[in-house]
Amino acid sequence: MKKIILVLSFFIFTSANAEMSDKDKSKAWDCVGIYMANYFLPSGEKFEYGMKEKSISTVKVLKTYALEIGIPEKDWDAGVNKAVDKHYGSKYDKAITDKCHTFVEALVPNGAERVKKVVQTLY
Repeated sequence: MKKIILVLSFFIFTSANAEMSDKDKSKAWDCVGIYMANYFLPSGEKFEYGMKEKSISTVKVLKTYALEIGIPEKDWDAGVNKAVDKHYGSKYDKAITDKCHTFVEALVPNGAERVKKVVQTLY
């Protein structure tokens, strides 16, 4: 009986600490670049302030999640820097941003709730 409990605990622990696939990391970094571009929109660009709040909050949630699952901060930040360089200065695209929101909500456990909580703590 103890062996069964030990094996079950091992599987539960490993599934809770599963790593992010390279494909998901790449998509997450791309979304961070898009979110940061949204946050630092060029002058004259039209936007809703709530979009900026959600963008910066989602960046924070993604980094927190990456660190929680064991991605070294140095590696995460290096990927973020490349993505920000790629997207910085681009115009706001609601469809692309919404796809990123959908991706993050599926990737991060309780993603939508976590983003909402961070948005509420901005002020």
